[in-house]
Amino acid sequence: MDAVDAPAPETRARIKKKSDKPWQVVVLDDPVNLMEYVSRVLTNIFGFSREKAEELMMAVHQKGRAVVWSGNREKAEMYVNQLHSAQLHATLDRAE
Repeated sequence: MDAVDAPAPETRARIKKKSDKPWQVVVLDDPVNLMEYVSRVLTNIFGFSREKAEELMMAVHQKGRAVVWSGNREKAEMYVNQLHSAQLHATLDRAE
């Protein structure tokens, strides 16, 4: 049997660099939820101050989307699920 060769050091570095990129939780604008409700949900899920939640809510309202959290994939998936449970449109994106 042939032994499986380990990846070259430069290949391992590229794999590590790619996997180091965090995941982003992005809240998308929708025509249904009131701005006050969106702020309250952001405060409840992420623990943001009222001011921070309102700032993010306004970004969603004006730009159509806002990155509200960045980090590891598992936690990002949990946050997206919580946002969906609160009837907010949210997605998970890889940071650039």
